[in-house]
Amino acid sequence: MYIVANRVPVAASWREQFEERFRTRAGQIDQQPGFVRLQVLRPADAASPYVVLTTWRDKAAFEAWVGSEDFRLAHQHPLPQEAYTGEGRLEQHDVVIEVEARVAP
Repeated sequence: MYIVANRVPVAASWREQFEERFRTRAGQIDQQPGFVRLQVLRPADAASPYVVLTTWRDKAAFEAWVGSEDFRLAHQHPLPQEAYTGEGRLEQHDVVIEVEARVAP
């Protein structure tokens, strides 16, 4: 598995618009070969960024999506600069250990 974490510092007054962009795109990325999961994490405090996690079968699947028409369409109308309080940061990770609950919570 391959996980990409996009850390996005969003201004408080733009949070709803930021989240809505992902709500309206739901059902698009999940059609991409190798896509596993999308999670948008809202920060618990005003100083922390949103974290957008995408999980992919492997790095090649992620890179194929980045080169796709769907990726281009998803990023063609970004929010204005004032929606952000700083620079975002993209992190990419290979999963080396994964543990899940044995009994449903």
